[in-house]
Amino acid sequence: MTQHLDVQLSFTINGEPVSIKDFSPAITLLEYLRLSGRAGTKEGCGDGDCGACTVALIGEGADGQPHYQAVNSCLIPLGAVAGRQVLTADGITNCRIPKSPLVKEPVTADQLHPVQAAMVETGSSQCGYCTPGFIMSLFAAYYDGTPDDLSVEGNLCRCTGYIPIRRAARMVADATIQDQFSEQLASASTALLPLAYATQNNGHSERFYRPTQLAEVLDLLQQHPDATLVAGATDLGLEMSWHRQHYPTLISLEAIAELKQIHQTEDFVEIGAAVPLSHIETKLNGIFPNLDEMIHWFAARQVRNRATLGGNIGTASPIGDLPPVLLSLDATLKLAGPEGERTLPLANFFTGYRQTALQPGEVIVAVQIPKALTPGTDRRLSQSYKIGKRGTDDISIVAAAFVVDVDGNNQILHARLGYGGVAATPVRATAVEEFLLGKPWTMETVQAVKLLLQEAFTPLSDLRSSAEYRQRLVVNLFEKFFVEFS
Repeated sequence: MTQHLDVQLSFTINGEPVSIKDFSPAITLLEYLRLSGRAGTKEGCGDGDCGACTVALIGEGADGQPHYQAVNSCLIPLGAVAGRQVLTADGITNCRIPKSPLVKEPVTADQLHPVQAAMVETGSSQCGYCTPGFIMSLFAAYYDGTPDDLSVEGNLCRCTGYIPIRRAARMVADATIQDQFSEQLASASTALLPLAYATQNNGHSERFYRPTQLAEVLDLLQQHPDATLVAGATDLGLEMSWHRQHYPTLISLEAIAELKQIHQTEDFVEIGAAVPLSHIETKLNGIFPNLDEMIHWFAARQVRNRATLGGNIGTASPIGDLPPVLLSLDATLKLAGPEGERTLPLANFFTGYRQTALQPGEVIVAVQIPKALTPGTDRRLSQSYKIGKRGTDDISIVAAAFVVDVDGNNQILHARLGYGGVAATPVRATAVEEFLLGKPWTMETVQAVKLLLQEAFTPLSDLRSSAEYRQRLVVNLFEKFFVEFS
């Protein structure tokens, strides 16, 4: 890839071409919107929890076609929107968009977008702070034909209440859509990301690369060994939003075709490291029940539209939601680096708190999950659980995922118990797994296992929970699993 660095960043906001110089490619899209006077997009939490900052990007859906995707602008590096089309609540009315965001023109009722009009008619806004985010979540769902409760699960309202907002969603649920925005989608290219892109803020020597080939990523990592890899940026975006870290060089993986594929055979499923979770949620639904369950509770739609499987693994967080599930499914990682490709069981990937077995210059390419059951299996029992202070949009106190294969005589042939939030890394209860083999799948066996589970881990106490509570969850979640499948 060429090492020429452009000093301009170009994209569109509400159909208006934008080209800016001397910016930091590592500031967030939200920060730029508000600094440029586009203050209709609000900053609430800055963490991707409240949805006030929601905007829509045109992106590739799970079906490979262009879709409007609701995303948290507080979590997206500005460099990641190069060449993209961004829409905000200010720009979806049918009035002419002013060239300057500081020039405000009155909007009449007949110029409102149907989603905006429904929010007005149902009285869905009081203070109005959350309203632009709700509107953009419903806007994206409107063109997918899915404006429902799930479409606004990532938007919080503290004063209006959700009943009128739900009424607004129902008002537009059966709309026949043919307008300028549906035409914009129809004309959008399926090649939704431009070719290789690189930019630099000369004032601060900050670089942002978006290569299109894996080989280019490996080459860039050799040139910039301290570079930070970014795909969806939902985790790294938290640090950017609060300016807690400086990122001199960012390398985006979201245009790498090799990392965005899902392949299935009779024996396994291979998921590219840069596949968004919303695609996995759609394409693999019904294949791995405990993965389906955990993705459902993984943040909200705005985050799942950006977050990737490789990112959730690569951060090596002990409270990451998906590693316990993947551990229970005996997942294997495909890695690539300057010395070539290799595979590594996920169980051997986490080496310490926020530490992994990745070698310098190495990246996660894909996750491979076997589909085959243990020989002699009559039933596979599989489920996952996430315990937090809220259902979605929250960090786990404890996450657990279980897989148990039993034969026709109800004897356990295979057992995997994966946990998060109970040690310095996501971890399996291997001693308990070994104990279960050959035992009958009965409450008596579960009661015997509970004693082992109480001693399996030594969790810490923190602001979210006490160590004692976590130990109880480790035990009780497995008993809950048995009760649900007995």
